[in-house]
Amino acid sequence: MLRKLFLEHPEEVGESYAEHFRAAGGFGIAMIVGGVACVLHAFVPRMFVTTGSGTIKRLYELMVAKRAAKREANIEMRSIEWVI
Repeated sequence: MLRKLFLEHPEEVGESYAEHFRAAGGFGIAMIVGGVACVLHAFVPRMFVTTGSGTIKRLYELMVAKRAAKREANIEMRSIEWVI
């Protein structure tokens, strides 16, 4: 039960619990900060004009880059397996 709660998903994405905590926590904090900026922008349109969209773009790029790096590592591992 505890393994399923705390370790299964991080292992599925190729991370330790600590690595996943750091990555997910960082994403969460960035989303909160971006969300607060969007709410403030709603009240005062001249404030934080691009902060929300910039946050979304940055997080998306990080996620895509991480997926690409993982895919490359998997391809490299498969090619090494075939050589052996």
